Amino acid sequence: QVQLVESGGGLVQPGGSLKLSCAASGRIFSIEAMDWYRQAPGKQRELVARITSVGTTNYADSVKGRFTISRDNAKNTVYLQMNSLKPEDTAVYHCHGSLYTISMLRRDYWGQGTQVTVSS
Repeated sequence: QVQLVESGGGLVQPGGSLKLSCAASGRIFSIEAMDWYRQAPGKQRELVARITSVGTTNYADSVKGRFTISRDNAKNTVYLQMNSLKPEDTAVYHCHGSLYTISMLRRDYWGQGTQVTVSS
């Protein structure tokens, strides 16, 4: 069994900052890539940021320069530092991991999601 558990969401004023964390645990051999997606009400889920096992990062155009993804491989944890938040960043943020289990099976896992609300 593998679990991804997010934390760090909440309510913040426009221009503020939040840092999300996602910890992967369980029968993990290695993690290839970890991503943050978000889904706002009435909208499709979109990829926000991705980081590979070697640290290569990609960002959605809407968050470039404001969000930073990072990972601690020793802790199997990925972070999303969100600065200069805007109301349009309001969404449920989900962590996603592409990994190999200790049985050497490649699997994808999702966290339960954490709500981020940007409002004055």
